Amino acid sequence: MRIITLNVNGIRSAARKGFYAWLLRQDADVVCLQELKAQHHQLEDPLFHPQGYECVYHCAQKKGYSGVAIYSRARADKVTVGLGWVDFDAEARYLQADFGKLSVVSLYLPSGSSSEVRQSAKLDFMDRFTEVLSAARRRRREYIICGDWNIAHRQIDLKNWRANQKHSGFLPEERAWMDWLFGKAGYVDAFRAVNRQVDQYTWWSNRGQAWAKNVGWRIDYQVVTPGLKDAVQTARIYKDERFSDHAPLIMDYGIQL
Repeated sequence: MRIITLNVNGIRSAARKGFYAWLLRQDADVVCLQELKAQHHQLEDPLFHPQGYECVYHCAQKKGYSGVAIYSRARADKVTVGLGWVDFDAEARYLQADFGKLSVVSLYLPSGSSSEVRQSAKLDFMDRFTEVLSAARRRRREYIICGDWNIAHRQIDLKNWRANQKHSGFLPEERAWMDWLFGKAGYVDAFRAVNRQVDQYTWWSNRGQAWAKNVGWRIDYQVVTPGLKDAVQTARIYKDERFSDHAPLIMDYGIQL
């Protein structure tokens, strides 16, 4: 099973940059997208419903903002839209598709880089999401939570870690939460289960020459329950083409959908 996750930073923009032509060559079973920046009526074109895929969109109430999607070759047994939180569900940050005993999630965790208000919102989301993650571990299900978590976990996960210790995305409290996620909570960073290389980034600032110099952050993850750790086969970040300020994270698992 191949799963791709990508923050498209505007799905219509990514489409203009050739994302869908590329996607149809990838033989993916599930595709998780974040930051659609589109409303449902703007996604009626067949281009946004690629042949061979069931497509589910969760769009934010605010125009040109947030939003998540899941494409899957198999029809999901159940789809869960949102987390039951009025505030964050309006921002369309969580979408879950269940296939048998496997759940695949497209997650767009808030960014706190724009203001203190948004950083507070991010920490609030993380606090509430803690119970969601804990409850999921108590179920007899396997989870693959894909998406933009907006946090670089360790020093290896961003180029200039020393200069970013007081910046959103690498704050001590955010990294401690990721320690909990991959520690006490029992989840697995699937990418690091098979790829320990340095300079593995999924997002680059538009400032300066971050892309050209590979001054990036690894903030896009596929997070799995421990029962899937040994099923992780390969992980790679696609950088030959640019569809967004993020890069697609492509992972193969030794399981069938």
